[in-house]
Amino acid sequence: MGFWERWRIPIMLAPTMAVIILLFIGGLTYGTLVSLGWQPIIGRTEISLQAYQNIIFSEQYASVFWQGLLLTIWVSFASTFLSAVLALATALLLRRSFVGKRLATFLYQLNLPVPHVVAAIGILFLFSQSGLISRTGAQIGIFGYPSDFPVVVKDKFGIGIILSFVWKEVPFVGVIVLAVLQSLGVDYEDLARSLGANRWQRFRYVILPLVMPGLLSGSILVFAFTFGSFEVPAILGVRFPRTLTVTAVRFFRDPDLNARVEGMAISIIISIIVFFLVLGYMWLSRRTIRQD
Repeated sequence: MGFWERWRIPIMLAPTMAVIILLFIGGLTYGTLVSLGWQPIIGRTEISLQAYQNIIFSEQYASVFWQGLLLTIWVSFASTFLSAVLALATALLLRRSFVGKRLATFLYQLNLPVPHVVAAIGILFLFSQSGLISRTGAQIGIFGYPSDFPVVVKDKFGIGIILSFVWKEVPFVGVIVLAVLQSLGVDYEDLARSLGANRWQRFRYVILPLVMPGLLSGSILVFAFTFGSFEVPAILGVRFPRTLTVTAVRFFRDPDLNARVEGMAISIIISIIVFFLVLGYMWLSRRTIRQD
């Protein structure tokens, strides 16, 4: 075996791996050092956990951190769960043969290239109390005034944020599930039908276990993205509580460069939480699949 054939794959992967190592591992290392107080540009070279202690325990920052953490977890789990359920339902519908299926599939995937910031602005224009739906409802007599429309965006429960994520992520997960369904064909279902399984039994014991790996992989990606997303919560969220990403950016924008230590500490905490929550989510999901 020649040198090129032996090292061809590592050499071809080297540029990509170099970028990953430089941007991800290098950035993570630098962020960890800053979160520990290392800022030589302003004369801080001592390493300590003071920033983490301030964020988690101090009277000044603890309530901001913990309420922001709860809001972030709620938004991520709600967005992921709703996206997965709706994606599975729509994929099952698009799997069937009907007139206009190609057009329906095209429209279903149409918002995939739309940036999340555009989706957030669209939700804001549609569902705010001065948005299109509230003003239209007031014009036709459903509401007395546009301000009577329920608070959907800029609310403390993050409903507008969840709506934006669900609108964006349902086609993403749905395309994955639809590809799995189309690759499976109908042989398994026909076999189950011939054995007397009804529609619910075919879904519960045949279709769901087969599509679950693809559904879970897409859900994990959605959860990790929504947990670390900034632009959508920044546009559709309230001033308090803020998601952790918005809080971290607020620290970075502080004119006092010392505040960046707390901001980087929150960023590192976000990375750690995402890592362990995704591991736990994968473990529970695999356990559920085995039980099925």
